[in-house]
Amino acid sequence: MPDIRFSDTMRERMTLSFEVFPPKTEKGREKLPRVLDELNDFHPDYISCTYGAGGSNVRENRSVMHLIRERTQACTHFTCIGLTREGVREQLQYYLETGVDHILALRGDFPFGWTGTRGDFAHASDLVGYIRSEFGDRFEIAVAAAPGGHVDCISEDDDISWLRHKQDLGADYIITQLCYDLEHFKVWRDKLDKAGITIPIDVGIMPVTTKNGVMTQCFSRNACAVPRDLALVLTHHWFDQDPEGNELPEVKAAFREEGLSYSADLLNRYLTLGINGIHLYALNRADDVREVLKRSGFRV
Repeated sequence: MPDIRFSDTMRERMTLSFEVFPPKTEKGREKLPRVLDELNDFHPDYISCTYGAGGSNVRENRSVMHLIRERTQACTHFTCIGLTREGVREQLQYYLETGVDHILALRGDFPFGWTGTRGDFAHASDLVGYIRSEFGDRFEIAVAAAPGGHVDCISEDDDISWLRHKQDLGADYIITQLCYDLEHFKVWRDKLDKAGITIPIDVGIMPVTTKNGVMTQCFSRNACAVPRDLALVLTHHWFDQDPEGNELPEVKAAFREEGLSYSADLLNRYLTLGINGIHLYALNRADDVREVLKRSGFRV
């Protein structure tokens, strides 16, 4: 059993955590230790790292896990696309042997052209059940949830039933997808209560800093709701190129300024709800995270 169970901590107080990803360039790899140092200055309860579909970046993920564990508690994402039961067992055993016993169990996004996982696990719930049957309570297991419903579910209620299934199989807590629509989050949380879902919820927020970043994360695969106040941020700075296609730095700077203020205000509004935790999608940019936390007054 993990020495520190974050789900227990979330029941005692609100937690703070960050998400990073394995850098794809040498410059990014050189920069990451400094980014992690700066994130660690905020004394997060843990830092998570993404994991590519089918383990496409497993070596890089393991390297980042080592860097995180030198500073704070680490949580690895783990997707089951293209993996066999034996392959999953071997990889998870490696994580345990290297001191990583905290995992976000995911199906993962299908690669282009795929219509199924092409492995032994069809859903994240299958992975959760396998981890519990194979490893008992040696892992703390987080699971993902999408307020509004996962893109592959027929309805939000259907998605919530799958989330209850994950809880029943042994999930310890929830990390939400990007959740800018606070009013819908409140409705969704009430639905979880009625469905008997009692595990803590870590609310995922990505700082708003670029137009393309918001559009890509909300619309490419996630179908995240964009409330009117965020739509206004996009609208105010929509034309960020001149007629010849040249970027307008002053417009991008103005977008970042308004976006950071929006993000800080959203964080403050979430804090008033008495949530279990805040999970900031840092995107390997410590400056943006620092600015949001500073403006919100949270762990300055």
